[in-house]
Amino acid sequence: MGSHRSPADAVRPAGDEPSHRADARRILVMRGLRSLAYGLLSVVLAVALANDGVSPVAIGILITVSLVGDMVGTYVIGIAADAWGRRRMLALLAFLMAGTGVIFGLTTSYPLLLVAAFFGTLGISASETAPFLPIDQAMIAQVTIPEKRTTLFARYNLVAAFSVAVGALGLLFGVYAALALLVAGLSLRLSPQVEAPRHSTRREQSLRQRLVPPLGRSRGIVWRLMGLFSVDALAGGLVVQSLMVLFFHLRFGVSLTALSALFFGANLLSALSFLAAVPLARRIGLLNTMVFTHLPSNVLLVLVAFAPTFPVAAAVLLLRQLLSQMDVPTRQAYTMALVTPEERTAAASVTSLARSVGSATSPVLSGLLLQGSLLVFGLPFILAGILKAAYDSSLWLLFRHVHLQEEERGGSKSAKTPPT
Repeated sequence: MGSHRSPADAVRPAGDEPSHRADARRILVMRGLRSLAYGLLSVVLAVALANDGVSPVAIGILITVSLVGDMVGTYVIGIAADAWGRRRMLALLAFLMAGTGVIFGLTTSYPLLLVAAFFGTLGISASETAPFLPIDQAMIAQVTIPEKRTTLFARYNLVAAFSVAVGALGLLFGVYAALALLVAGLSLRLSPQVEAPRHSTRREQSLRQRLVPPLGRSRGIVWRLMGLFSVDALAGGLVVQSLMVLFFHLRFGVSLTALSALFFGANLLSALSFLAAVPLARRIGLLNTMVFTHLPSNVLLVLVAFAPTFPVAAAVLLLRQLLSQMDVPTRQAYTMALVTPEERTAAASVTSLARSVGSATSPVLSGLLLQGSLLVFGLPFILAGILKAAYDSSLWLLFRHVHLQEEERGGSKSAKTPPT
């Protein structure tokens, strides 16, 4: 292992140019609009389906199908987005999202809902897992300098948290579709500077190479991150916001109005955690922020299952939200800092794909654990907390000796990275 320049320093934006600032603003606005739409759906979706006679297991299957569709979409993005064009891919995804809203607004046919959930994008959680994210992350890394990257990722997630919180206060499927169409329009207004460098589009490569996301020297590090992120997402899939709403509704008999208020507050607190992540990361580093804020939030997640009343459970959940999301912008910045600019879309795609694979397998299990006599034990919260704690511990053990040049502590330093 020797000292060298960080691969992410090889290509930097040429200053804080107006076009870069405009693209950054549009990316933030698009994330906000999407998250507002997800917030509209995530609080009401499971309860509305339950009121239509759909069982918790069937709701879990619907969520799983949606996440499998996201997983397929994320894979396609990993191999095609840079070559086809990031802006066009974002617009296509937004049109599919709009179609999902239209179908859910017009029909209650469960088979049709399954098809729409797979091919479109369904708001089931306060945190976005859809195929939009890898493209956004690659573009953010491209339009900002490394020293400001964590700050922009924090703003990106802050906008999302506020938007989800506002969206949690009400629901209209038509609004969901309209917001998706706005995202499509904004995608096409991004400048060409957000596109991948020409030499990374792989037009001359073989079919086999085209079917594999383009990772080079960073492949080993990214594979390790994939394995860890899939465990975290597996745990997260047990407690996606739609299923938490269903748990509170079935166990404590809480009204939809009260649940909307609860998750409005929960997502506002998540937004505050994004604000705290940037100065904390500058002081103790990206990895330390990811791990040591996430571990106590997992303990609180387990405690939700043991709360005897709804007010106690709500208080513990709100406290947990103050800590649970600080790892999100730091994780995104950390991943982008580990790879070369040409690998950013691929790295974001394969790590998001790993998260999609993990999260897609657990909602059905969560639905089973929320059914009948098992409901009282709150097992999804217990299992999720234990798995997330295991993820945090493993991440720390595997990456504690990886020193980044972009630790964002006020300047660049020589660094060592592990062999791939």
